[in-house]
Amino acid sequence: MAGAPDDLLRRSFRLAGHRTSLSMERIFWQALKDLAKADGRTMTAIVTEVDAGRQVALSRAVRVYVLERLLAGDRPDGAEPPAR
Repeated sequence: MAGAPDDLLRRSFRLAGHRTSLSMERIFWQALKDLAKADGRTMTAIVTEVDAGRQVALSRAVRVYVLERLLAGDRPDGAEPPAR
């Protein structure tokens, strides 16, 4: 089941000169990786962008970023977004 506690992955990033890590479910990591590839950017570049404008925990901010892009129809795999 997606989102199960054992499905959480922790990754580390260097943001603004210091190391930080965030935990997200595999499905969010894969979506972030796909979006970064489609943008021609790294995951670190996207996380840095999200970090600069966030007002909540970094993991939550990245999840919301991924979800908002997917709901807006930004589908790196070319598939149509789900009907609302």
